Amino acid sequence: MSQNSMRILVCSAGRRVGLIQCFRSAAERLNIDLKVYASDLVPDEAAACAIADVALKMPRSDAPEYAAAVLQAVKENAIDLVVPTIDPDLKPLALAHEEFARAGARLHVSPAHVLDIVRDKRLTAEVLAAAGVPVPSTLSLDELRATPDRLNWPVFAKPSGGSASRGLQVFDRIEDVPTEFPEPMIFQNLVRGPEFTVNIFVDADGVLRTVIPHLRKSIRAGEVEKGVTRRRQDLRDIAEGIVSALPDLRGVACFQTLEDDIHGPCVIEINARFGGGYPLADHAGATFAQWLLEETMGRPCTAHDNWREGVRMMRYDSAVYVD
Repeated sequence: MSQNSMRILVCSAGRRVGLIQCFRSAAERLNIDLKVYASDLVPDEAAACAIADVALKMPRSDAPEYAAAVLQAVKENAIDLVVPTIDPDLKPLALAHEEFARAGARLHVSPAHVLDIVRDKRLTAEVLAAAGVPVPSTLSLDELRATPDRLNWPVFAKPSGGSASRGLQVFDRIEDVPTEFPEPMIFQNLVRGPEFTVNIFVDADGVLRTVIPHLRKSIRAGEVEKGVTRRRQDLRDIAEGIVSALPDLRGVACFQTLEDDIHGPCVIEINARFGGGYPLADHAGATFAQWLLEETMGRPCTAHDNWREGVRMMRYDSAVYVD
């Protein structure tokens, strides 16, 4: 990596066109010659791979050879920064962080022990509750069956390791709950109220530099479709509690809250990566992509919390064409 050039690899790029555009805009502001590599299982069918400078084919994130394949791509292409974008990417790469460091690449992934917590929603609830961070009452299937009155019915069920709104269910009575599920589930009180995503940036020294919430006004396929940035001191307080509970969390992360009139906002999940709604935060002035490039290049990090409130995002369908 020279003083004015950088190569980044966006893993499992899929539809993350907006994220790549944020990195390119950041590079222009920093006067960096940025070359973007994007990888996917089928790069010819991934829009983000089509707009990248170089597209790479990778095995599935859950394949045993995944981390080795990404590491090989890093070595062959002199990659400076690796940016995973989906949860299954995180743990395999984190376990190989020393190999990436020896190859000269920064891996934008928190340590494996942090991922073990945030990728398990049951464990997330336990760790945050112990730190005084508000979370919904959470039970396993066995606990629910043994003590169904511990929750208020109807109850909300979701996979403990799920993402992208996969496997969400609502049950009105204990009699409606199946005796078995295809994967471990958690059960919580059903909360009907405003939902926020809170994007945060934790610098290389572990200091929380930015907290930018947005109201999720409309959701499609698990990602915000319409949103608006809002300053909320209570959500900032929650962010500070999360960073205190997870002191080794680094870089970009986001968490989601649901709230009602009685309990206020409760954390329902944490993602230790760029969230799908990050471009809204970037447009509002919380330019995480730029700050990550600065840290990777050894420049002073210009992270701040002076973003604009009331910025709205309304997503629409577009297309990438390849002849």
